[in-house]
Amino acid sequence: MKIRKGEKEDMHGVLALIQELAVFEKEPDAVLITEEDLIRDGFGANPLFQVFVAEVENEIVGIALYYYRYSTWKGKTIHLEDLVVKDSMRGTGLGYALYSEIIKQAKKDKVRRIDWNVLDWNTPAIDFYEKSGAKVLDEWRVAQMDEAGINYFVDNKLKN
Repeated sequence: MKIRKGEKEDMHGVLALIQELAVFEKEPDAVLITEEDLIRDGFGANPLFQVFVAEVENEIVGIALYYYRYSTWKGKTIHLEDLVVKDSMRGTGLGYALYSEIIKQAKKDKVRRIDWNVLDWNTPAIDFYEKSGAKVLDEWRVAQMDEAGINYFVDNKLKN
């Protein structure tokens, strides 16, 4: 197993794991991005994300995709968007290795917090995170506005 920073050429494998995650999270049709989107957004002049990849026998079998955010209370933080391990590789320590890379990156970058989301029914992940020293916050709710909501708001709420 080799953990390294992702490169443009890895985005096909990264997208495959993102799609596998969508199936796992019971949202198989939710992924709209393409390999080209990942290349443009992750490797341009101002990359929107970074990614660590786990490679076994030249195959991408895990990813930890993250980006930097700013907290008005803590300053620079990391948001771990996705930590994905190919189903056939779960239980091999690969997820722990990727998770460790994110935490080492946070320490290196002197960030004061790492944030991520976990579904309430994913008890193996919750247990893993809590055993590692993370707090899973029950009192906070994730708020999102999808494209339809954005369009509705702009078209119906912003009209004078």
